[in-house]
This record gives sequence, C-alpha cells and structure tokens, in this order.
Amino acid sequence: MTPLWPIGLSTGCFYRHSIFSVLEEIRASGFQAIEVCSFPQHLDYHREDDVHRAGEMMRTLGLRPISFHAPFADRIDITAPDDAAREAAVTELITACRAAALLGAENIVLHPGPEREGRPPQEEFLQRMHHAAVSLNRVAAHCCETGVQLLLENMLPHLLFGQTRDMMYLLGEISTCTVGTCLDTGHARLSGDLGNVIHKLSGHLKMVHINDNHGDWDAHLIPGDGSIDWPWLLSELRRYQFRGGLIIEMSARENETVADTLTRARQGRDFLAHLLPANASHSNPP
Repeated sequence: MTPLWPIGLSTGCFYRHSIFSVLEEIRASGFQAIEVCSFPQHLDYHREDDVHRAGEMMRTLGLRPISFHAPFADRIDITAPDDAAREAAVTELITACRAAALLGAENIVLHPGPEREGRPPQEEFLQRMHHAAVSLNRVAAHCCETGVQLLLENMLPHLLFGQTRDMMYLLGEISTCTVGTCLDTGHARLSGDLGNVIHKLSGHLKMVHINDNHGDWDAHLIPGDGSIDWPWLLSELRRYQFRGGLIIEMSARENETVADTLTRARQGRDFLAHLLPANASHSNPP
C-alpha cells in the first residue's frame, strides 16, 4: 500500500556533489521520494540536457521527484524596485519551473521573498509586496502551463516576508493558478510559534520540510536531534488532515561521506516512521 505520508530526502545535503553521483546511493538507502536541490554544482537547471538526463536516471532507479527546490539568493529578488533586477529574478524562477517539469517533479518549492534581512519602511515594504505578488502570478501561470504545482515556503523569521502573515497575503494575491504551501519545520520553530504557523498554512499545506534545531539557528538537524516536539507536530498534521510528503531537509557534516550522511538520513526517517500510524509510515527497506 502506498504510504499516506511518504518520507523522502532532499538532495540538498549533497549540494557539493553532482546529482548523478548520489542518486544510486540514495535509492539503495531505501528512499523512493526525493526533493531535488537547485544548486548549480549539484544540478545546473539551466542545462536542459543535464536536467533531462537526471530525470531519466530517477525514473530508471524508481525515484519519485516529489519536488524541485527553486533557487534562492539575495540576487534573485522578485520584490526589487529596479525593473531589470526584478525581471531577471522572474526569468530565473521560470527557468527553474521549466526544469522542474522536465525532471518530472510534482511540485516546485519557492521562497516568496529574497534572502534579505529586515523590514524596510512601510511604503517601501508595500511596494515590494506588490512587486512580489505580480511576479508570483507570472511564475504561477508558468507552473500551471507545465503541470507543476507551485508551493510557497515559510521563510526564516528575520528575512523580508519572514512573517507567516506576509506569505499568506501573497498566497491570496495569486489569482493565475492554485498555489499551495510547504511547511519548513525548522523555520517555523525559529519563529517561536510553531503551532500557529502550522495552523495558518494548514488549509493549503501540500508538503513538509522536516528538519530540527534547538531554537537558536537554522541547523537543519535530522528529526529528534533538536528540540522540536515531533509527536505533537505529527499529531497536529493529522489533526489538520494533512495529505502530502515529508521531506527530510538535513545538512551534511564537515568532511562527512555520502554514505555517512545517508546513515543519518535513515535514522531520521526511522525516527519519524516509528511515530507515525502504521498506514502513514514509510515501509521501504533500509
């Protein structure tokens, strides 16, 4: 029986490695569902031949690309006052949407704002919010055309649009296509109000980025290695009738081998599976 909540792995922990060098080991570790990282050293999404080859390799291995994570950086700023900078950012995200479709990804996860700290004066903030809404409508329309579901992810609380209410406003401003949300548990933990974030996102929630921390920084620990109350969190997801995938989004340790990272990834998967009801757990062999 197909798991109600498949537990997958983000390939972001291998961003320093070519995707072609890690996919077989990921599959051999028992993972079927993955989120693909967009870091160019891992997979250059501008190169359609490479993207097509990665998709073919995943299909051959029996890997399910639940999602593709859109690129994020301070230079990719869909809120920028400068028209040229904003247009370049939209073009970059549409290129990523095209890559997601070519991979066969079901979703593309996007940060709704740039990696920019702080909140500017109100007039500038509202202008940036307007630019973001117009830009996201364009990106969403392209996703609809290519059959990829766009998901907005809650950002770190110190960033522009890092407040959940900002993301929910933008979600309501997108009229060109139905858009969902992706809950990042680590980001929500750092907001200091994890339960409220889950509640606000729940009506649109399609996917969860699973990572842990101790409430001090975005450590991307495997579940159980930080201070998140996972039994409570999973019960909240059940309470809100979540139906989607859980993607472990962990960091690799300095000089850690791919095999050792995957050993920890399996530990995180098994920790979650132990907490889930029998019909919602991941049943792939290790």
